[in-house]
Amino acid sequence: MSTVTTHEAFVHPALFYRTDQEYTRQTAAFLREGLTNGEPMAVAVPGPNLELIKAGLGSDAEGILFLDMTEAGRNPGRIIPKVLRGFADAHPNGRVRIIGEPIWAGRSAVEYPACAQHEALINAAFEGRAVTILCPYDEVRLDPQVIADAKVTHPTLISGEGHESVSDVYDWQAVVDRYNQELPPVPDAAAFSYGGEDLPAARQFALAQAMRLGMAGQRLMDVELAVAELTTNSVVHGGGRGTLAVWAEQEQLVIEVRDAGLLTDPLAGRRPPKPGQLGGRGLMLVNYVSDLVRVHTGDEGTTVRMYLSL
Repeated sequence: MSTVTTHEAFVHPALFYRTDQEYTRQTAAFLREGLTNGEPMAVAVPGPNLELIKAGLGSDAEGILFLDMTEAGRNPGRIIPKVLRGFADAHPNGRVRIIGEPIWAGRSAVEYPACAQHEALINAAFEGRAVTILCPYDEVRLDPQVIADAKVTHPTLISGEGHESVSDVYDWQAVVDRYNQELPPVPDAAAFSYGGEDLPAARQFALAQAMRLGMAGQRLMDVELAVAELTTNSVVHGGGRGTLAVWAEQEQLVIEVRDAGLLTDPLAGRRPPKPGQLGGRGLMLVNYVSDLVRVHTGDEGTTVRMYLSL
């Protein structure tokens, strides 16, 4: 593999593979190129693929940061701030090289829109930075629409044989817009309407419903934190009022906050705060404590729906 890593600042290729052998060969070649260049490197892919890469590298794996993406990137909304920016920002001098595989065959239909938006937003998050992020895609096990979207979110495409081409459909903003989808209707769920004076009551409502539905322990603290951030955002930025709903769905606790605000920054919740920054952490904290966050924003307002495993 010979990736275009020298004449552009940010490089974001997609690797389409069909076999374990193709995967191992191409990812190992990508990392050995970084080793030759003396670049800091991280690998965040599902566990079985981590083992393929480690086996393919042998002793060359020493010094590379390995993360299981099914844990570190369970929620696609935290991959940019916590995994990718977390590593790149820790190595500010010179080029950084990362393999990130956020979409695997076990991802659900509910998760996928957030995954596709994540892949698109990488291009905005790293524009102008000396970072190379290779994103592998399993052409055999992933839905054809996933493969088609990958060609829109990645400017460079690499086949399992190592052939490079320029994507003639690259348009990351189109994917962000397409998956800004209205969320499915709320089931017959407990709901609470709130204003500025009701924020403590909103938190207590969410906690009571979460416990009723089986949430316990540390995750109750996550619920309280996330609801506090989202409802406060409604009061400050979303017209002063909002509606909170809580229900259970497929062994997950689902919490939805709906208000009249318009979310204009596509990287909201994915941009780490600058040192000394006082605000702007709310949605990022929600991403950090949740297993999935889905967002829809439009002229009539914004809906944030967070999922936590029960």
